[in-house]
Amino acid sequence: MKKLLVASVLILMSCSLASGSGFLIYEHGAVAMGMAGAFVSIANNPTAIFYNPAGIAWLRGTQVNIGGTFVFPAGWVELPNWPDPTYRKVYQLDQTFFPPHFYLTQSLGSRVTVGVGVFAPYGLGTAWPINYPLRYISTETSLQTLFVNPVIAVKLSDHFSIGAGVSYIHGTLSQDLVQHVEIPDTWAGDIPASMEKAKGDTVGFNAGLLFKKDKFSAGFNWRSGFTVDFSGPLALDTSRVPAPLRPYLPSSADIATSFKYPNIFGLGFAYQATAKLLLSVEGQYFTWSCYDNYLIEINYDNGGTEEQLVEENFKDSIVLRVGAQYMVKENVAARLGVLYDQTPQPIETMDPSLPDASRVAFTIGFGYTKGKMEVAVGYQYEIFLDRTSPNRNIYPNSLGEGKYHTRGQLLGFTLGYKF
Repeated sequence: MKKLLVASVLILMSCSLASGSGFLIYEHGAVAMGMAGAFVSIANNPTAIFYNPAGIAWLRGTQVNIGGTFVFPAGWVELPNWPDPTYRKVYQLDQTFFPPHFYLTQSLGSRVTVGVGVFAPYGLGTAWPINYPLRYISTETSLQTLFVNPVIAVKLSDHFSIGAGVSYIHGTLSQDLVQHVEIPDTWAGDIPASMEKAKGDTVGFNAGLLFKKDKFSAGFNWRSGFTVDFSGPLALDTSRVPAPLRPYLPSSADIATSFKYPNIFGLGFAYQATAKLLLSVEGQYFTWSCYDNYLIEINYDNGGTEEQLVEENFKDSIVLRVGAQYMVKENVAARLGVLYDQTPQPIETMDPSLPDASRVAFTIGFGYTKGKMEVAVGYQYEIFLDRTSPNRNIYPNSLGEGKYHTRGQLLGFTLGYKF
């Protein structure tokens, strides 16, 4: 009986933990968000700490930006081969996420500026009905990160600046799923399993370059890859197991694993086409191929240690962004943008804990300035390409094969003040 449960935990945790590192959020400033994130070559407010730290070298005095982004994901999976028609279309449960952001910059003379940013670039999750067919992979997944990122930027000339920083990164990971345990000729049933807030801390780096001359500007940004070592408890609800059998089954375990996150490189160009119209383009490269595999270690409360090496085989990917800003009035800005985001996830490792796909997103934004205060709002609508996955082949004869449909809406705001 113990071996049956051990094998079940290993397989299911390998399915669910694998998807944690894909929850990237890039919207950490409403001005940039309104222009589809094509901001690396503009970087003209404190949110540059995230988008391109070299940009704060041009900021004078003390400036503060604070805000957040509401994220409203929606999706469903079609299971055409499932025998019960009730579950041939299953919808994700409603969820709302709110990654916040805060930035503070201070100039030190005419050429040096320091700053600090606090933001959460990996912080989403998925939730499905507790009784749907793929519950053995995942019913709920949640990943949250917090970055504290101090930076320094230097204006080397009237046209060129550099910036760099270091980030303290704190991550938490939660996972709920259901295990099916069969004890021959004795008992068979589902056992809920829950991993609550496995935690990990690490350090990352970022740097940027910014060139401005006349109507043209160019920017480069790099955010380093990093590795988070997560560890936390796994609770097994054995209350459904007949009492005489419970002593033979573990009720809890300690889980440990490491996730590798990619380097992010961004290169962009901006052009002031007219006195009112600013155009911007940007390309990004993500080294997701670092996420090739990871090792899960499980220590059970009734003794024994198990290990499982999980193959993921992510591919490097790109994102293309185009944005525009038009000054309707001297203090009123309208913004538009579009982006294409290529998924790094192979079909073979796609599942309900992270049903990722390449996507196209459209953005719109507005800004209003009065005196030392600025208010910016951005909206983004995301269309993910439909994608069919074998869902880890947990059922024979392709019974669990599913076609995923995903949409997303984001609403962000940033309040700025210059002292």
